[in-house]
Amino acid sequence: MMVVMMHAVDIHKTFDGVEVLSGIDLTINGGQIVHISGDNGSGKSTLFKILTHLLEPTKGKVSIADDAVKIGAIIENPSFLEFSTAWENLQFLGRLDNGFDAKYTEELLSRFSLDAHDRRPISKFSVGMREKVGIVQAIMAHQNLVFLDEPTRGLDKKSIQTLAAISAEIKNAGGSVVIASHDIVPEIDYDQKYLLEKGNIHHVA
Repeated sequence: MMVVMMHAVDIHKTFDGVEVLSGIDLTINGGQIVHISGDNGSGKSTLFKILTHLLEPTKGKVSIADDAVKIGAIIENPSFLEFSTAWENLQFLGRLDNGFDAKYTEELLSRFSLDAHDRRPISKFSVGMREKVGIVQAIMAHQNLVFLDEPTRGLDKKSIQTLAAISAEIKNAGGSVVIASHDIVPEIDYDQKYLLEKGNIHHVA
């Protein structure tokens, strides 16, 4: 039996009189990896912001199953304290909600070929390295409903394989990973695929 983690009903969003989302219905079940594709400007990032409660819909409702659901996300380009190290950034973000697990965070960085003891400021990191830190931030507190917006930006093949493995681990533990990207990432085994276009979402067989 599928366990519903999040349910979005009739989600509309309008900016300056232009409707970006036009009545989105979406159910996210536990134990799944979900892919949402769409062109630039299709509303993927806007939908993610609404689903993660960073943005209010113009109309509609997003409900979370219960308090056991813990959301993690990277949406658009991850933002950091530019003159702090990656570890200092993660430590700061984790402590905002008392969710910093130092051992697990260091393990995640290592899996992405990053060093927790790297003293360079994150401003010196490449696009791919910043993306990897963003992914770590989204899962380091053992989040079980994870939204990743274009997470493979700048990643090499090994890092994409690491992302695929971690996504599978979250799924196998009963959580869900929702990935928005232009194209399907072949290394990731998706359970559900959707297409977002013209403000509407469609299930893709």
